[in-house]
Amino acid sequence: MKSGKSVYEKNNRSARAILFALLAAALFGVCSPASKLLLAELPPALLAALLYLGAGFGMLLVKIARPFGKREQTEAGMTKKELPYAAAMILLDIGAPILLMAGLTMTNASTASLLINFEIVATSAIAMVFFREFLDKRMWLAILLITVSCVILSVEDFRSLSLSVGSILVLGACLCWGIENNCTRMLSMKDPLQIVIIKGFGSGTGALLIALAAGGYSGGIQIGSFLSILLALLLGFVSYGLSIFLYIAAQRELGAARTSIYYAAAPFIGVLISWIVLRDPITGSFLIALAIMLTGTYFAITENHRHKHIHTEETHEHRHRHDDGHHNHSHDDGFSGEHSHEHTHEALEHTHSHTPELHHRHRH
Repeated sequence: MKSGKSVYEKNNRSARAILFALLAAALFGVCSPASKLLLAELPPALLAALLYLGAGFGMLLVKIARPFGKREQTEAGMTKKELPYAAAMILLDIGAPILLMAGLTMTNASTASLLINFEIVATSAIAMVFFREFLDKRMWLAILLITVSCVILSVEDFRSLSLSVGSILVLGACLCWGIENNCTRMLSMKDPLQIVIIKGFGSGTGALLIALAAGGYSGGIQIGSFLSILLALLLGFVSYGLSIFLYIAAQRELGAARTSIYYAAAPFIGVLISWIVLRDPITGSFLIALAIMLTGTYFAITENHRHKHIHTEETHEHRHRHDDGHHNHSHDDGFSGEHSHEHTHEALEHTHSHTPELHHRHRH
């Protein structure tokens, strides 16, 4: 049985993870209105590459600037075991935009906007089927409501909707992102800074090569002003780098499906920023969609998944502390703060509220 302090710590970590997911959505929400301004100087393919590279460069500087000489290593670095997930994350992040761009050329904007919302469902379904994340009726209702809210927000004219080869390509892009979200989740117990750096440089380099190839070197791609490039890199650091960092931190506690639910707030935040900065109008459909999204978020936040479950013996390495009810080993010097090292969990059976993070991937 977990102590009262352990339950409090668990609830506190869950609340912090939800806040991280919402902050990640807010930072990513800045990207759309800011990108509209930068697209006047930079071609779309190059801008996409710069955003990822800005995330990689920015987070690398953060990693270098972190204080040295800490007593304990607080984050675990990636090992060969995680390389397949890291490679898949990069390739899927490169492939998804290609499928999306190809789909957009073969279908109308309203249909594409509608189908892009499939990412939430794809992420949740893949998390449940392949990565053992449990979703009860309350969570599926939250997913349904938030998906409906995104559909209302993104589709202006339902009469123009149509299915085509382009639609299948857009769905393929969403499927790629759904798989990528789950691959990132499998890395979430490792150093988030390292993950964002690898993701930024890997996906950014791939996107840049595609941008250069798309330019065809007939006249070269329009590089844009030096200031615009710097602003794009800065935007990438904020809306991609910091956003992905917080997203991974949220996945560490919430899992892939639940994090994607909260992250769905990003387009709503983008609309609000566009209203404030670009003076884009707030429509009645936006207010309806916002109300539905808040209702879905309520069902997600008030979830209380609690039952007796068994932890089998397991050896792994990740950031942890000794007062969470799952890490009962001790150190010779008595150290018990947050740290990282390889450790073994003894078999344990207990009952408490939990989310499908690293230690709770059991079947139901």
